Amino acid sequence: MRVSRAQATENRETVINVASRLFREHGFDGIGLKDLMKGAGLTQGAFYKQFASKDDLVAQASRRALESAFHQWSTAAADDPQDPLEAVVAFYLSMEHCAERADGCPVVALGSDAARQGAEVKASFEAGIREYLELLDGWIGNADVDEPGGRAMVTLSTIVGAVLLSRIVIDEHLSKRFLQAATESVLTGPTEGDARVGQRP
Repeated sequence: MRVSRAQATENRETVINVASRLFREHGFDGIGLKDLMKGAGLTQGAFYKQFASKDDLVAQASRRALESAFHQWSTAAADDPQDPLEAVVAFYLSMEHCAERADGCPVVALGSDAARQGAEVKASFEAGIREYLELLDGWIGNADVDEPGGRAMVTLSTIVGAVLLSRIVIDEHLSKRFLQAATESVLTGPTEGDARVGQRP
């Protein structure tokens, strides 16, 4: 049965959305096309009518995952417009976010995988990371510069690393301490050294 153009577009969006979650949960190489398409309620044969290759889907799904993460940050910030940084840090460095792999931060879930991908996937991640930094710069008070500020870069590095380490360890107390230590670090303000990180000499 022939699929209408509108239905084909809807199917493509469904596959991208499902893949963005399944890749975060299993990794780019941790799930095959058959299971991806099954998760989207479609057959594997339908995949090649929508995408040139799995690499094409990886790039599309990466963009979608980063768009979803940006929306989560924006939503958290909107809940506390007086202190959006604290609101986002509270959301991001929570045990709930650590446990939610499929809908969690793609930089944490797929960062090491993305580093081994081609330029298109890396470009998707770079764009998402720059959006993170732009938000952080605005909240920290460094929004009028051409390049990300040092404190924004330190903050992003700290919270991403903390969630990654928190997910790796088995000891729940140690897992929580990574999150707590990172929260304390990013919310107490920059040190003299932090302020210089990432700035051109």
